[in-house]
Amino acid sequence: MGQRRGGKSPSVIKAVDHAFDVLEALGGDREELGVTELSKELGLSKNNVFRLLATFQERNYVEQNPKTEHYRLGLKVFEMARVYLHKSGLIRHARPVLNEMVAACNESAYISILRDDEIVYLDLMESRHTIKLIPRVGRRLPSHCTAAGKIQLAYQSEDDLERLFKNRPIVRYTDNTVADFDALLKEFARCAEQGYAFDNKEYEDEVRCVAAPVRDYTRRVVAGISIAGPVFRMTDEVVEENLVPLVVEGARTVSAKLGYSEND
Repeated sequence: MGQRRGGKSPSVIKAVDHAFDVLEALGGDREELGVTELSKELGLSKNNVFRLLATFQERNYVEQNPKTEHYRLGLKVFEMARVYLHKSGLIRHARPVLNEMVAACNESAYISILRDDEIVYLDLMESRHTIKLIPRVGRRLPSHCTAAGKIQLAYQSEDDLERLFKNRPIVRYTDNTVADFDALLKEFARCAEQGYAFDNKEYEDEVRCVAAPVRDYTRRVVAGISIAGPVFRMTDEVVEENLVPLVVEGARTVSAKLGYSEND
């Protein structure tokens, strides 16, 4: 096995190694990076960085923000991550649980992961109702006003939350969207305390959702399990009495399959 910095195998191809350096830099804490920043950080020439980025962009591993002209990871990276997650067990373990949840409540059920200030849908099972929600796999939604996003943000550090939301406009999608940073912190704390989150018409006026966290063997929150439906079916009574216990138990089941133990 080759070693990383300070002890690389002589068989390492420098150009490929530099390419992965660029990808890993883009996968760090900062949302976007420019050619100059990457050049200085990695000790590579601007021309070399630009050519690597152009190659990644051609293959959709990197995308460029047209406003800032800076670069960020592209959708292909997340498609590859989805393949990994499937093979590592997350989707494989979640799918039968999603099926059972839909059978029990006849509303659509989902599993998603957090990517910065968005959630990405990894898999879903549809309701049998004619009127139902069917977001496509791979779709991204804002995290601060979706139940699946809020329950995953609820366990982030305050530093991470500040990086994502403080000192920048928080988009208001409906009259119910929480668009104030301090109010969001209180909402995340409440979600963490109770162990589940609601989206009460916060992203779409006619939609309600409830979600619970999925943890792995390290006790880290790695995903969210959620149930969503139209407001005329998702009444307070239905959500509180039926869907909250269902989604919490579903998330607990998937977590157990990933090696999480509540007694550790």
